[in-house]
Amino acid sequence: MCGIMGYIGHREATNVILDGLAKHEYRGYDSAGIAVVKDNEILEVRTIGRVSVLAAKVAAAGLTGEAGIGHTRWATHGGVSETNAHPHISSDKRVVLVHNGIIENAREIRKDLELRGIKFHTETDTESAVQYLGYVYNGDPKEAIVKLTKRIRGAFALVIMFYDRPGEIWTARKGSPLVVGHANGEGFCASDPTALLEYTRVVWFMDDDEIARITRERCEFFDFAGVPHNKEPMHLDWDAAMTSRGEYPHFMLKEIHEQPDVVAHTLLGRIAGGGVDLSRELSWTPEEAKKWRKIHFVACGTSHYATVAAAYIMENLGKFDIRTEVASEYRYRNMTIDSETLAVFVSQSGETADTLHAARLAKSRGAKCLVITNVRGSTIDREVGESIITPAGPEIGVAATKTFTAQITALTLLGMYLAKLRGELPEDSERRLISALMDIPGKLSLLLAKEKEIEELARDFADARGFFFIGRGIAYPPALEGALKLKEISYLHAEAYPAGEMKHGPIALLDKELPVVALVPKNSLWEKTVSNIEESMARRSPIIALATEGDNEIKQYTDHVIFTPATEPELYPFVAVIPLQLFAYYIARQRGCDIDMPRNLAKSVTVE
Repeated sequence: MCGIMGYIGHREATNVILDGLAKHEYRGYDSAGIAVVKDNEILEVRTIGRVSVLAAKVAAAGLTGEAGIGHTRWATHGGVSETNAHPHISSDKRVVLVHNGIIENAREIRKDLELRGIKFHTETDTESAVQYLGYVYNGDPKEAIVKLTKRIRGAFALVIMFYDRPGEIWTARKGSPLVVGHANGEGFCASDPTALLEYTRVVWFMDDDEIARITRERCEFFDFAGVPHNKEPMHLDWDAAMTSRGEYPHFMLKEIHEQPDVVAHTLLGRIAGGGVDLSRELSWTPEEAKKWRKIHFVACGTSHYATVAAAYIMENLGKFDIRTEVASEYRYRNMTIDSETLAVFVSQSGETADTLHAARLAKSRGAKCLVITNVRGSTIDREVGESIITPAGPEIGVAATKTFTAQITALTLLGMYLAKLRGELPEDSERRLISALMDIPGKLSLLLAKEKEIEELARDFADARGFFFIGRGIAYPPALEGALKLKEISYLHAEAYPAGEMKHGPIALLDKELPVVALVPKNSLWEKTVSNIEESMARRSPIIALATEGDNEIKQYTDHVIFTPATEPELYPFVAVIPLQLFAYYIARQRGCDIDMPRNLAKSVTVE
């Protein structure tokens, strides 16, 4: 959610921090602020609104420095106001900090400090932390932070500066992501590693219950007792150019167009001799694979829909007992999780709070756990320990596009590999699917060539009052994802249903102002889906069909058809998703929506 940026070095700190905050804008926020420490004084500027507004206020105030911290806030405790915006300064003007997360016992701390005569100035939970630090600080930052971590409860990423320590930035993390970087006499910290790519590729992902001290010379790490420890850095292999829109008007459109390359990169090194081979990443034996009687796919949002698609695919590959679970519900279900369970957790960021807690639960109950994530070194990657990394590169647009495609690619390979280890994947099926997967990047490029056609279609339907998306079998998961994309960025009501469920209630809503997007691939369920299209037509709902190239019969039912290349039946979600993403994008663009930063949404949901 909110974004943090800190810098210490030889550059103008406010410029680096403002640039870093701009790279965090996709996370969602309503106010922003920045603070520097100069000549034993904390100076700050805060504002409601965008980082661009903050930059203008910083320039007008003449705020400069060689070390500082900044924040983009999304209101949780206390309304949207300049007073509630971060950074927060202690009443004695000795400590300044920014905070992501929630301090659960903030009221208790506040009441205690107010009884001691300390005056509070905001409605936020964060102020309890800075006022407590000001109260206990006696010249030793580490000692004060250790006391703070023992006093507060909840999830937090804290970045702190002290009035008399202008050459130091301190951080503490429990539950909310934070990354630290260093290079050539400069130190950095941020919520998202993409904010650091322009300056350094050498980073440390902070662990829970960890404190860091950042100076020009080095980064040092301590546990919450203040005991120092060594920590190995990671090298980010992302390119800074990946965080630029280039010639595209929005990151979402750029990332849609990157999908052919993303699929190719996800397949690279995982196919050998015409077959699937994940042995370099997974040290699984056939005996282990046969032991796992249950497979639990656990994820949120788009990642959840990727697992729903994977479940349909895997059902055709082997004898699997599969459950697809929403992570926020998984922890509270009364189900058997044990050593015979393979639990697969999917998260684009690797920091999704609900998915992380679900993984901890499954691990504690003895399940074999695997992570599929786009961020090597993320919290869930480090904690679970066995991962398949999707090499999609940073995804800036809030609405997931290329990472969905990367996830279903990785999940398809996983399903094939697991079935192969269990002796359930015939060689001809393996060769057939591998050959078809290798053709997917080219087919996605063909779909991208239909962009103008889809834009025109979206223009015709931008005034609809809502949409139903329907599909049967393997066409149902991309229908779910298509509806989610449309509602996320256009703010139109959109729902997906298995096509056969329409007559069990939703059909009551159909009329000429509510179009139906029907996913109708030319497979064994084509006739049944067409019957549902006819039911919708009888209620005068306009029909938009996603049909297989060469299906001339579909034109009997609608003039609004997007044709997709034929592929193996199991791989239909690959060719269905790009047209639906483009349709959502151009509907939102026609309606004048903020596509990359839709209201009320954040890229990485790091609180429950």
